[in-house]
Amino acid sequence: MQRLGDSVDLASMPLEEQARVERVLAAIGPRGFSGVFVPDRQVALEKVLELVPKGASVAHGTSTTLEEIGFIENLRRPESGYRYLNDEWRAENDAAKRGRLRARLSVEADAYLGSVQAVCETGEAVGADQSGSRQAFYTYGPPRVIWVAGVNKIVPDVAAGIRRIREVALPKEDARMKALGATGSAVGKLVIYERERPGRITLVLVGENLGF
Repeated sequence: MQRLGDSVDLASMPLEEQARVERVLAAIGPRGFSGVFVPDRQVALEKVLELVPKGASVAHGTSTTLEEIGFIENLRRPESGYRYLNDEWRAENDAAKRGRLRARLSVEADAYLGSVQAVCETGEAVGADQSGSRQAFYTYGPPRVIWVAGVNKIVPDVAAGIRRIREVALPKEDARMKALGATGSAVGKLVIYERERPGRITLVLVGENLGF
């Protein structure tokens, strides 16, 4: 288990929030997840770029959190040094071929990034999608998965995580989709992450509110 700057970063937080972060970091290690705490979105971006080696092929799911820390904008820069797989599958005009290409490229990516809707103090994570596209690659395929999550996503346990998905994350995602002209969103696939092969999934926990 990794921790970044506990003596400074965590100590500057309210005691109750500090304790919640400490409980998460202590609980995820025995479940095979790596964890690192960073104070804000700027340091989160620096940490993610540190975790993904230059030259790697990178894919990601839809993630407000990744947008908020500036990771997606960074990937799109020609000088980023990464092979950005999302742009490759988006360039396919045929919808059926695009879906197959997305699946193939994402499962073969060196690193797949995104977020989850709930991080439990008991060490589990809970994620949901309408189609399941993100959860598919979190659960299987890419050798490295990185989740970035704000402290607003910390919950006491799995039951609270599922409630957060339905009562907090889903309404916000539904509104976001409707604002884009879509019909809305729904919980189609809901996955509880209890254990993982050590070294595959890293949680970057950020000391501010990010995403849904």
